[in-house]
Amino acid sequence: MAYVITQRCCNDATCVAECPVDCIRPRPDHPEFATAEMLYIDPDTCIDCGACADACPVEAIFPEDSLTASLARFRDINATYFQHHPLGPTFDSIVPAMRPPKDLGTLRVAIVGAGPAACYAADELRRRCGAEVEIFDKLPTPWGLVRAGVAPDHPGTKTVTRLFESAFRGDAVGFHLNVEVGKHISHEELMVHHHAVLYAVGASSDRRMGVPGEDLPGSHSATEFVAWYNGHPDYADRVFDLSGPRAVIVGNGNVALDVARVLTVSPDALAGTDIADHALAALRDSNIREVVLLGRRGPLQAAYTGPEFMALRHLDGVDVIIDEADLALDPLDRAVLDNPDAGPSLRLKYALAEEYAGDRADPGNKRIVFRYLTSPTGIHGSDRVESIEFAHNELVDRDGQRMARATDRVERLETGLVLRSIGYRGAAVADLPFDEARGVVPNERGRVIGADGFPIVGVYVSGWIKRGPRGVIGSNRVDSAETVEHLVADFVAGRLTAPTGDRVALTALVDERQPDVVDRAGWKAIDLAEQAAGTPDGRPRVKLTDHDDLLDAARTAKVPS
Repeated sequence: MAYVITQRCCNDATCVAECPVDCIRPRPDHPEFATAEMLYIDPDTCIDCGACADACPVEAIFPEDSLTASLARFRDINATYFQHHPLGPTFDSIVPAMRPPKDLGTLRVAIVGAGPAACYAADELRRRCGAEVEIFDKLPTPWGLVRAGVAPDHPGTKTVTRLFESAFRGDAVGFHLNVEVGKHISHEELMVHHHAVLYAVGASSDRRMGVPGEDLPGSHSATEFVAWYNGHPDYADRVFDLSGPRAVIVGNGNVALDVARVLTVSPDALAGTDIADHALAALRDSNIREVVLLGRRGPLQAAYTGPEFMALRHLDGVDVIIDEADLALDPLDRAVLDNPDAGPSLRLKYALAEEYAGDRADPGNKRIVFRYLTSPTGIHGSDRVESIEFAHNELVDRDGQRMARATDRVERLETGLVLRSIGYRGAAVADLPFDEARGVVPNERGRVIGADGFPIVGVYVSGWIKRGPRGVIGSNRVDSAETVEHLVADFVAGRLTAPTGDRVALTALVDERQPDVVDRAGWKAIDLAEQAAGTPDGRPRVKLTDHDDLLDAARTAKVPS
């Protein structure tokens, strides 16, 4: 019997290092790791020891004989990967990570952001050299998109926070939540108190479509909608019109699929999750019966991953609708699919699309409809969204890439809700250079590069603000390890300026500037209050979605019992 990696895989590769027979691929040092949808276990080599399952931070690995019906297909998906990528040599030599000599003293690092990239970096610094790390975030709660971005019906993905909670139990990592860098404390002041400052602020804005009517009421970014149903306090008061029968999502990546699921599954199925109460109430009153996803290119270029696309098959009361005509491939795409070197992920996505196209729809079910080769040209309505117009595209080959080109064939769909899900975008960070074209802070493997083309001493980046909004939660582990490797190397080489302020002085400064700072004890009080509120109904937590309520809960940690 072998173990099997399934849909929840976060790609953080913790399991790779734990496997005693090195049968998990791709490894972080392999070229295909950067684009892999998930990791895979070779069933012919696995010795059924369970070390990988114990190490997995998101509970994505199971013995093959315990796979549920919705996960059973992953047995073949794992095996198929190794038919295309034979295991080959194992136990390649790995260069030991650099550890600073003890006589250099304690490395002090400030990390701006509290999402996965920040937490992986903090854990790496803690394990690598016992560094003192201070985490700053403008929200009263940590974990970034794990808390505010992961769909509520994916609770397994959120268990990665247990890894961070466990790693940060000691005093080596300090929390300064509800503190905004640039407002309550400056970059220069952080540099005074630390050897280095590492920014892991993600990609907080989103791309726009640039079409007429995009700003009409009823047209929103999927970023807003996701933050709303996940209880982000800055978005809790948003209102989305769910009174019509149809919603249209522009884009077909995994975030678009998350939104489509939330809009179509029974609210009863969401009632046991950590979805925000205000969102659950709105979804119970929703009239939406159909969600249409508009994809710019064809089924081979669709942005969703195979595992997330496959999971739609197991939604109760929801049909996935694809027109067989939309799956017709031009000669170039057909050649790509028929090429023996075509990856199993590509074949899986197309095979799934064919299966959905061949399914018989139930008139009583809600519908998720995929439309390929479409680009919005305008959103129409007198004082709010009433319809969306889109052009049908054709694929052209440009510099070896399949690009979408609009034709003169135009179609219009009636809808009262349009959600654009065409990608996150990084926002400029105060006091740091910024690449407007790419939406990232310019850097070389994590070292921030100044206008003169040289690294800025002591300033680093990790996560989406470093590489752009791509990859999944676990992708940040390898990314953060790279940044930390260079930060530690600079410390050892004497390139970092020693801080003149210590931890006590920093805490005093933060307390003076922001009396409502939430420390680790304050966050724990929030966490316990939310969990206690969810216990009567069997929910993991009931999120506090108001800033004042969050701070009130945090203050209970300062009141003697």
